[in-house]
Amino acid sequence: MGASRIGVVGMAVMGKSLALNIADNGFQVSVYNRSEGKTKEAVAEDRTGNIQGYFSLEEFIDSLESPKNILLMVKSGVPVDGMIDRLFPFLHEGDLIIDGGNSYFKDTVRRANALEKKGIHFFGMGVSGGEEGARRGPAIMPGGDRKAYERVRDILEAISAKAEDGEPCCKYTSSDGAGHYVKMVHNGIEYADMQIIAEGSVVMKQILGMDNRQMSEAFRHYNEGPLESYLIEITANLLQEPDDMGNGFLVDKILDSAEQKGTGKWTNLEAVDLGVNTSILAAGLNARILSSQKAERIQAAKIYSEEVPSLNLDKGKVLKELEGALLAAKIMSYAQGFALYRKAAESYGWDFNYREIASIFRAGCIIRARLLYDLMEEFGKNNDLVNIMLSESFAKKLHACVPGLRKVVSYCIAQGIACPAMSAALSYFDAYCTENSEANIIQAQRDYFGAHTYQRNDGREGYFHHAWVENI
Repeated sequence: MGASRIGVVGMAVMGKSLALNIADNGFQVSVYNRSEGKTKEAVAEDRTGNIQGYFSLEEFIDSLESPKNILLMVKSGVPVDGMIDRLFPFLHEGDLIIDGGNSYFKDTVRRANALEKKGIHFFGMGVSGGEEGARRGPAIMPGGDRKAYERVRDILEAISAKAEDGEPCCKYTSSDGAGHYVKMVHNGIEYADMQIIAEGSVVMKQILGMDNRQMSEAFRHYNEGPLESYLIEITANLLQEPDDMGNGFLVDKILDSAEQKGTGKWTNLEAVDLGVNTSILAAGLNARILSSQKAERIQAAKIYSEEVPSLNLDKGKVLKELEGALLAAKIMSYAQGFALYRKAAESYGWDFNYREIASIFRAGCIIRARLLYDLMEEFGKNNDLVNIMLSESFAKKLHACVPGLRKVVSYCIAQGIACPAMSAALSYFDAYCTENSEANIIQAQRDYFGAHTYQRNDGREGYFHHAWVENI
């Protein structure tokens, strides 16, 4: 057997799944893991004969075609740097290292710059879709040296998910850390989308008094329209999943304490650094943080419990309003995520094709949805579109569904039910559409107490400071 086109380091769940996917698509692949047992497992699961296992790094690298193409699937952070250090003595100018883990994009930029000086190509590759996606077809977001990418493009496109039109959900993003950045913001949007849907279920259950089967049916109906998406689909499914350890439905036995892995946090910290409003994405993150404070929430619920007036609502009408609310909030979460992409491109010198970014998400990833085709259409017409809310087609959608969002948020407020993501979406919409805001008061306050100056709206150019008179 000849040399392998690519090698995969790290045979945990994701690494092994990607290696098996590569093998299934007809490519010979070498694999290595620090513990020999996992390497043997990967070889044993291969049914193609295309996976070759190695138990030393030197043998592993010798098994690869030159220049070498190595995909790292190890834990982010220090383990990535450690593996690069172990690989480096065996590498030569022109070799390529791909980091396919969930690394922080600034670490990817640092590694790319350091290895470039030594003649080694490095790029970060976002991979979305979990274990099943990695095994059968993930969404892939590579970023780094364009020429090096072309060496492995056929492999990555072959193993990626395919959209309805057959197009691979794998597109080159831009240089150094761009691929990991695209994946990071994808996850931030994912947090928001999940929270929006969860809030919708609370409206159904607590305001409309629907049971699990009725809620499931409502989500199935939503999934037949513009809300069609993977997350709506699985929500309809999970609501009716029987408890395998007792009576009733499993979802009702799951503790209401959501966890996170960090990419959602990175997204929102990055938005703060770049000065981009991602309030809906932040609401998705903060809802998870607050959910983890279960003991405090129980205590507060006892202290602040109060009777709320019942609402005499038409169920069918509210479900229609809720469909609009979910769609409006989803559109605006995309608007915020893509606004962050645009600001990042300006800040880090990346050349993003926003249509192609949207196209990556159409299959294989968690936020795959019908709405992405609308994003592709708008960015295909104008890659310089600063916010999708300003496009004619999305304006038409929001005109139709924001009234539903406004109604649903008002119902939640009246009933004392938290809906942080939908509330943030409504506030974002109202603020974004406000020609003259309250910020003049804030700027006057800043000049009053700190002489921070202000600009004028009457045509006078420049910055001014006023000698404010106290106790008028």
